[in-house]
Amino acid sequence: MPQLQLPLFPDGATEITPRLSFCGNGEEVTYFHCGMPIFTHAKTDRASFLMSVALLHVTCGAKQAVIARTFGIAPVTVKRAVKLFREKGAPGFYTQRKYRGAAVLTEAVLREAQSLLDEGHEPRTVAQTLGIKPDTLVKAIRAGKLHQTAKKKTPHLKMPG
Repeated sequence: MPQLQLPLFPDGATEITPRLSFCGNGEEVTYFHCGMPIFTHAKTDRASFLMSVALLHVTCGAKQAVIARTFGIAPVTVKRAVKLFREKGAPGFYTQRKYRGAAVLTEAVLREAQSLLDEGHEPRTVAQTLGIKPDTLVKAIRAGKLHQTAKKKTPHLKMPG
């Protein structure tokens, strides 16, 4: 005969399912399964929150829609967290994201472009010389990756009249 389990949640806990709840006290959030604490994280720790969302689904059996509704997050956020947890486990939430880096303006190209700009060449000429789009070079100048030397003013000669 199955034994009846009473929901033994602490005061102030929010029920997720009849067996799951969470409680925010001060700066921390604690998750409970059948009245036992299973995970705690800081309220501001987004990576731990997403990992706990995935844990609630994968290990505790909470439905993704229920989790999304309880925490007021998009269902796709829950799905992505679950996918990440299944593919990479808990460490997947805490690793640095890999960024591709510069495709056109590599360090070597930036050095060459800066030396040509320092010689007084116009950005359009520099871009053409390096085989890159002029807009790419102008964006790099605006972003501060490159600096263009001030144009030398030639004195105007007054014509005798």
